[in-house]
Amino acid sequence: MQQPVISPTESSASADAARDATKARYVTSYARRRAYAESPLNVIQYPPGVTGVEDCVDLHAHAHRQQQDGPALARTATESRMRALLIKTLPTMSDPMASLKPWQEDLARWSDERDLEPVRLYGGWVTEVYLGGLDPKIVRQKLDEGVKGIWLPVASHANSIAQVGGRPIWWGATRDFSALVGPVPWTVAREQGGYLLDGYGKLKPEVGEIIRLCAEYDALLSIGHATHEEQPLVADEIVRQGFKKAMFDHPLSPFVDLTQQEMIDYTRAGMWLNFTYDELSPLLGVDLAYMCEFIQKVGPEHVTLSCDAGEPFFPNSVECMRLMGVYMGAFGLNEQELHQVLVENGSYLLGIN
Repeated sequence: MQQPVISPTESSASADAARDATKARYVTSYARRRAYAESPLNVIQYPPGVTGVEDCVDLHAHAHRQQQDGPALARTATESRMRALLIKTLPTMSDPMASLKPWQEDLARWSDERDLEPVRLYGGWVTEVYLGGLDPKIVRQKLDEGVKGIWLPVASHANSIAQVGGRPIWWGATRDFSALVGPVPWTVAREQGGYLLDGYGKLKPEVGEIIRLCAEYDALLSIGHATHEEQPLVADEIVRQGFKKAMFDHPLSPFVDLTQQEMIDYTRAGMWLNFTYDELSPLLGVDLAYMCEFIQKVGPEHVTLSCDAGEPFFPNSVECMRLMGVYMGAFGLNEQELHQVLVENGSYLLGIN
C-alpha cells in the first residue's frame, strides 16, 4: 500500500485540533446552508459524464427542496457508469416514491435510447418529527412502497436543534418554511425535537421495532444524529437483533462525533461507517489525512464513502464521489481498498449482487 502523505502518528497528534476546528465552524455553516435560497439549478453543473466513478455506490444523496436536480443527477450518474444512488430526501418529503418513480421511468427511457445501463435509483425515508417521527407503522408503509434506506431523526433531532437550530416548522411552531432559529437550549430542544430514549433513559421500543422492520425488508438503517447517550443503546439493540445493515453517517461531523476507539468498537460489533464529502467540504473542514487514518485504523471492510451532497455549496453528487475516491487514494488507500469502500460495501448494503 502506498504511504500516506501525512503519517498516522502526525495525524493523531493533530486530531484534537482538527475536531476543534470543525466544531468552531459548523454553527455558522448550518445557518448559511439553510438561509441560502438561490436556485440550485443555476449553481450545480451536470457534465455529460465523470470518469473515475465506474460502479460506485452512493448511499447518501439529497434532491429535495433547494437541493440538486434529481433527474439531471441520475443522467450524469448513468453516463458516468455509477452503479447506484440512494437518495435520502426527495421533493415529496412525505411520499418519496411519488417523486422517485417518475425519475426511474424517465431514466429508463432515456438510457434505452442511448444504449446505457441506467444507474439504480433508491429512495430513503427519514423519521423526522414533522413526518411522523418514530412511528413503525409509517416506516412499514414506506418500506412497502419501496424505500431502501431508513434514517433515524436527523435535522429535527434534539441534538441538531440544540447545536445548530433549524426551522421551527419542523416542530410545529410556525407554518413559515423560511423561518429560522439558531441553537436552542437543550431542555427546549429535548421537548421539541426527536429523541430515541424515554424518560427513564432507556431505548424507546419504537426504535427496536424500526430496526426489526429494516431487517425484515433488508433495508439499510442510519443511526442519524443520535447523541453519545443514545448511540450505545441503539447499538446494543442492533447487536441483540443480529441486524447487519446499520451505519453511522458522517461519523466525524459534530452531530455524531465518534472517536477512533468508538469507531473501532462499533464496527467490531457489526456496524458500518459512512464517511462523506460533506465532512471534507469547506463547510465542515475535516482534515483529509485524519479521515483516511480513521478508515485505515477501523479497516476498509467496515467503511463506505458517500457524498451527502445536493446543496448548491457542493459539486453534484457524482463529482463528490469522484473527489472522495481521489482524496482517499492520495492519502493512503490502495486500489483494492478504494474498490471496497466505493463499490463493494455499498452494493452489499443495498442488496445489489
